[in-house]
Amino acid sequence: MNNSSKFPRRYAFVLLALIGSSAAPAMQAQSRQGTRDSSAVADDSVAQRLNTMRVSVTRETARSPFELPFALTTSPLSARPALRRTSVSDLLLGVPGVQVQDRSNPSQDARIAVRGFGARSAFGVRGVRVLRDGIPLSLPDGQTPIDWLDLETVERVDIVRGTAAALYGNAAGGVVDVRSRAPSSLPLALSTRIWNGGGVQRTNVQGSGTAVGRMGDTEGTFQRSQWLASFTRTAGDGPRTWSRLDATSVFARALSTVGGTRFEVQGTAYDAPRAENTGALTAAEMARDPRLPDSLNITRRSRKAVQQTQISLTAARDVGNGEIRGSLFGGTRMLENPLPFAIVEVDRRAVGGGLHGSWRVIPFAWPVRFGVGVDAQQLVDERYNYENCADVLPTAPVTARCPVRGAESGATRLDQQERAANVGGYTRIEVEAPHALFASVAMRYDQVRFRVQDRFINATNLDDSGNRTLGAVSPMLGLTWRARPRWSMYANLSTAFETPTATELTNQESGAAGLNSTLEPQRTRTLEFGTQALIGGRVRADLALFHATVLDELVPFDVPNQPGRRAFRNAGETTRRGAESSVRLAWSHLDIGTAYTWSHFRFDRYNVGTTSFAGRAIPGVPEHYLQGFATTQARGVFATLEWTAASEATADDAGTVKGAGYAVWAVRMGATSPRIHGVRLEPTVAVENIFDRRYASSLIINATRNRYFEPGLPRRLSAVVQVRWD
Repeated sequence: MNNSSKFPRRYAFVLLALIGSSAAPAMQAQSRQGTRDSSAVADDSVAQRLNTMRVSVTRETARSPFELPFALTTSPLSARPALRRTSVSDLLLGVPGVQVQDRSNPSQDARIAVRGFGARSAFGVRGVRVLRDGIPLSLPDGQTPIDWLDLETVERVDIVRGTAAALYGNAAGGVVDVRSRAPSSLPLALSTRIWNGGGVQRTNVQGSGTAVGRMGDTEGTFQRSQWLASFTRTAGDGPRTWSRLDATSVFARALSTVGGTRFEVQGTAYDAPRAENTGALTAAEMARDPRLPDSLNITRRSRKAVQQTQISLTAARDVGNGEIRGSLFGGTRMLENPLPFAIVEVDRRAVGGGLHGSWRVIPFAWPVRFGVGVDAQQLVDERYNYENCADVLPTAPVTARCPVRGAESGATRLDQQERAANVGGYTRIEVEAPHALFASVAMRYDQVRFRVQDRFINATNLDDSGNRTLGAVSPMLGLTWRARPRWSMYANLSTAFETPTATELTNQESGAAGLNSTLEPQRTRTLEFGTQALIGGRVRADLALFHATVLDELVPFDVPNQPGRRAFRNAGETTRRGAESSVRLAWSHLDIGTAYTWSHFRFDRYNVGTTSFAGRAIPGVPEHYLQGFATTQARGVFATLEWTAASEATADDAGTVKGAGYAVWAVRMGATSPRIHGVRLEPTVAVENIFDRRYASSLIINATRNRYFEPGLPRRLSAVVQVRWD
């Protein structure tokens, strides 16, 4: 995998030229539009016309992005029918600045990186704040497992492509807010979807409806209630050896308006008794057969079993010319995770809540918007590590490492309670000045407290108990000029910070006891300029340029001579310069979207011993990244072509190991039958990785045993049958 495959740079020039050439027509088109406000909600029945989206990811009531000083994107799921929805990568294709590394490993979550933040994650999502309908899925220490996220009920995804700690706090190098599908407006609607591809089967059953009734005896006063429920079952062997998945998920939401207050309850239950960990490969193994597993993962029977639940309650009410919204949520997670170096068990409890308000007032000549909010979360992990004895024969004599003959779990290696609590509050003021100028300032303070109580102490296991509190003040300044109703330009100076997790604080390279007192949070300052335009309702264009300086960037590395033990250190300073562009064009029967990202990320000050990595590329992020789709629909028949191309990326700090560039294509074709007695049939066939390209879709940063490469999916044929009734 050290050979390089250069990214076709002419694609970048074509995309930038498209956006540049759109500026003049945009101004002419906006002039013809006059003062008409295009902030209306899109009419889904006119799929070929692009109306201005409204986003709620800014912690206010829905706003037009033309008024906001952020790089904002709503993932256009409606333009890509019959998504397989087996990975979050399906939902975020074509979003500039966002790279989703699908690890093709049922035991590992897809890795989400926004402007490179999150690319270092070994487990779950790190450095990016993830929410569902405004409820945090990210934990107070910044980590986010997303294996339990129900994708079948997702309608759209709102993304802030930039540092947003001023509103969201810890680990907000970007924000991904998954928005649920609205329940049917009919009393009852049902659907069943069966997907089969590459040995994996997935079945989803959904129901939803709306009920309207009179409240008491008050004439003309009605209560509106809606509900949605989804059941999903996934099972089968993945494309690689030792990659079986068995998982069941139930998701439900209920919405009701009572006395002017809008309530929503959501609940998720996820049970995956088996998700096998096929592992990463060496360059030689990738060249020989990417379907191979890590042989040690089979010997030690590496896998995970997960049970996760979460329930949330949200209440919102209009107050004057604004809104107050409050939320409470809580969940549990039980994890059994045999790894080659140990068996990890975690019993987790997490609770949290938030209270947010926003108002638009006119105290002076210029309107002013106020936003305030407070968030609190607490996480308690009961963590246990045991020796992995799966490779010990049942007839082998007992040892101190494996004291029980035939038992997979051996001697205790770790027994500790890890606590993390986060409290943060913010305020935001936006002034609507004349000439369509919007000036914003926001400030947030967060305090993250870690506490570890070590319950396994002896002569060879030192006491790792300890406390540490990390805090940050995160400001943001922004300016937007809405030059035309459908064209705006913006600039912002924003910040982010990211703390280590409790586990990262206890894993010290030196083996010293307690929490690492020298490991600091990474802090980011970003200067960004951007513009976006909607031209004639048919073309949407977006361009953003940014320069980010990161102090004390958190860098993972494997501890020498201690297999499986990963520690973290701070790089002194890194610089991230980038450009993001996207264009979407829609006609009556054709919808095309494409996004290009240029990422020039470098270490400025980073020394390990006597070695300096200054000037080396930050690993895990390709410098050039292009994605897109093209969909044609006519008379109930559709076809969608999707593509992803990436330049080479380094996999270690020294830049000596590289994953080759690649380009992969996928196609889907399907049809919708006429409705007969309220029933519609929608069959679809798809081919992923059409040309069977051999490539690494994910890289393990600074990996041990030279296992840097996680192969992407080989060519795979899949079929979907969906039945709808209402």
